[in-house]
Amino acid sequence: MSDCCATGAKNGNDHYDLVVVGAGSAGFSAAITAAEQGAQVALVGHGTMGGTCVNVGCVPSKALIRATEAVHHAKAASRFAGVEGTARVADWQALVAQKDDLVTSLRQAKYADLLPAYNNVAYHEGQARLVDGGVEAGGKRLASDRIIIATGTRPALPAIPGMADVSALDSTAALSLTELPRSMIVVGGGYIGAELAQTFVRSRIEVTLVFRSRLLPEAEPEIGTALAGHLANEGITVMGGLAYDSVRRTEDGVALTVVRDGLAQTIRAERILVATGRAPNTEGLGLAEAGVAQTATGAIVVDDRMRTSKAGVYAAGDVTGKDQFVYMAAYGAKLAAKNALNGNSLRYDNSAMPAVVFTDPQVASVGLTEAQARAAGHDVRTSVLSLDNVPRALAARDTRGLIKLVADRGSRKLLGAHILAPEGADSIQTAAMAIRGGLTIDDLAEAIFPYLTTVEGLKLAAQTFDKDVKKLSCCAG
Repeated sequence: MSDCCATGAKNGNDHYDLVVVGAGSAGFSAAITAAEQGAQVALVGHGTMGGTCVNVGCVPSKALIRATEAVHHAKAASRFAGVEGTARVADWQALVAQKDDLVTSLRQAKYADLLPAYNNVAYHEGQARLVDGGVEAGGKRLASDRIIIATGTRPALPAIPGMADVSALDSTAALSLTELPRSMIVVGGGYIGAELAQTFVRSRIEVTLVFRSRLLPEAEPEIGTALAGHLANEGITVMGGLAYDSVRRTEDGVALTVVRDGLAQTIRAERILVATGRAPNTEGLGLAEAGVAQTATGAIVVDDRMRTSKAGVYAAGDVTGKDQFVYMAAYGAKLAAKNALNGNSLRYDNSAMPAVVFTDPQVASVGLTEAQARAAGHDVRTSVLSLDNVPRALAARDTRGLIKLVADRGSRKLLGAHILAPEGADSIQTAAMAIRGGLTIDDLAEAIFPYLTTVEGLKLAAQTFDKDVKKLSCCAG
């Protein structure tokens, strides 16, 4: 480590080795990383500590998703002969209160309570702005030659005429509802829209899910198509390939007019939930004045070292528009802190980044899709294995899903793995490690996997490149 931190220790003039703007997962990761290296750090927060994930994203959504999943699985118990089950959401307010308690406890334990453990991190509250020689926040000037911006994102409303006048819910408001509507339109076919549509239909709400292209447009087409079918089987009206015309209030709620195959169609519901994307929190930071470049959507442009266009200023997390997952925000922020203090030697690498959508069945992926692999110049081979070939799924009497592997024909190296399965999220890390280690489909096919597990499907999918697994005995190969 360079001597920057020894010479730049905090003094009476509020001079720091590093100023981190944003007190969410990325901000805390950067601050803790720098503090562990002996740096004097100023951490600037504005509003509720903890950022998106713990407060309004991952934690609250997954708590409600799991609750309604339990309801669904109880109702689906009859798939086993001689078993009956039933469940319902009897008290939504109690469920939301329990979710809020979890959020509060995790925010306290994983954020607020951590600050006293790091004597060299000074927390400042206030709206931050870049100024010459540092950051101004809460009426104080925090001097530093190194700054990391990690201010995150917020839900964005799409430019649909009338949207501002219909009291649309965003994901934050939807997760805080204390009373459920009878019906809901969910706008957006990405992971947030898919997850929340399923959560609310399992809470006995009539749900229509609408989107412009296809469900989960970044996923393999086979997976998006299959998941759309599973959502429809649960009672969701799934409508893709459309354009939004306008939305308006009605006596009973809202009416959304869409155009599909050249024909206008109006969808009515009590509430409308918008899940079409997020906008970076960059207002008031003085980025343009400081010479920090942004994309057309406002995200901060960074290179593979997390550097912005302004020397000494770095950015990490969702505000960069890159890989909007909490673990990638923390990873990028740790990288930014180390580079800021030690000379920019570390590169951001997302080549083996696992991604999960917490629908049921879950969607999990890592590496390249088939289209991405072809675009990268690979001579591509793929295998697609339906879950009715996986013993775990047969024993669970739940064969919803598939596994798709993408490989290079010549080297046989595994390039991507894509899983749609009830327990897919807990299986993807095996594929992530395989890609990180440069393993081939033969390595995967010949590895020893435990029987009657979902992850065994990766072995079977690897064998499918060259064999008909229907002709193999249990655990053969």
